[in-house]
Amino acid sequence: MLHRRKLLAVAAGGLAAPWVARAAAMPGVTKTSIKIGQTIPYSGPASAYGVMGRAQSAFFKMLNATGGIGGRTIEFLSVDDGYSPPRTVEETRRLIESEDVACLFGSLGTACQTAVRQYLNARKVPQLFVNTGADKWADPEHFPWTMGFFPSYRTEAQVFAKHMQRNATSAKLAILYQNDDFGRDYVAGVRDVLGPQYDKTVIRTASYEVTDPTVDSQIVDLQASGADMLLTAATAKPAAQAIRKIAEIGWHPLHYLSYVSTAPAVVLIPAGAENARGIIGAVFLKVAADPQWADDAGLATWRALAEKWLPGENLNDLHTSGYAMALALKQVLEQCGDDLSRENIMRQAGNLHDLEIPVLLPGIKVNTSPANFHPIRQMQLARWTGTSWERFGDVLEGTA
Repeated sequence: MLHRRKLLAVAAGGLAAPWVARAAAMPGVTKTSIKIGQTIPYSGPASAYGVMGRAQSAFFKMLNATGGIGGRTIEFLSVDDGYSPPRTVEETRRLIESEDVACLFGSLGTACQTAVRQYLNARKVPQLFVNTGADKWADPEHFPWTMGFFPSYRTEAQVFAKHMQRNATSAKLAILYQNDDFGRDYVAGVRDVLGPQYDKTVIRTASYEVTDPTVDSQIVDLQASGADMLLTAATAKPAAQAIRKIAEIGWHPLHYLSYVSTAPAVVLIPAGAENARGIIGAVFLKVAADPQWADDAGLATWRALAEKWLPGENLNDLHTSGYAMALALKQVLEQCGDDLSRENIMRQAGNLHDLEIPVLLPGIKVNTSPANFHPIRQMQLARWTGTSWERFGDVLEGTA
């Protein structure tokens, strides 16, 4: 069933001739509204991430109730693609060719967004703040209409590999990864750091397909290799399966986990909070359930917004991620002023300077330029204690 969230539709009739001429260069924009599209999995193997779309819908509802952006309301068309690239292509084409959205925002999935990147760039439609950390979203030379948001997966893997080098010089590493650009970015990042030592350190890799029912056999195979370190580059469901299976077979590797699966309520607690104890992740967001942020003003604002505009939702860190992205989009649209052409939307997205988003960790800011399409390049290592993420070390700058 199609999940489609139209927040507000505003008729545009009675336009004066000058506005009509200008509007022709601003698809999806009227005097009173801005139409924005998104594809996200509300169903399918990555449906856990659909909450990000719901969080963004709530934010835009709030924004519309308080005047919108420059007097224009946001008409947010968030549609379900089931984490299936063919459906992503179908829905993206409909959003562009039938709905005439101004831009795509926060659409999720490495394979899904790869399937439409060429199409969107050929049509000069902003593919803005792609909701994955694949390194490929920062290639303004070849894809000037595509920009990611989250830290690069490859950068995170480099951070992990450097930590391994400093703290486990003789360890043997196994890697579990999703068999697409998302997973392969982690393999590449480890290779970046280890160089000629890669083949001596990485003694086994195992991939899985998004359609695989479990990753149990891969975990058993990786344990049998004799590895005492594991890097898991997996989305929420297979990551939780991996954590449970590792505990079940009594394996105790030093375990590094992709940030896409560090949300306690979505992955760690369902997998067994104690089973996950000791896992190392890289974080950049404040964890809403962590007592250290109980009185944090940024999270308090988000909780109050969600209570009113997303009632009854059991908030987790994926909601917070979606909220952070929506705040960044708000800044881009505000910088656009009255020029909401696709060209200017993309220009302003590449012109963010030391933007502070109140749910990011202290010291982490959003920066972009025409040559830098990596908005967030800073992370901090953290260890799961069984109840919360305990950060350690300095905020680290990626090499992206």
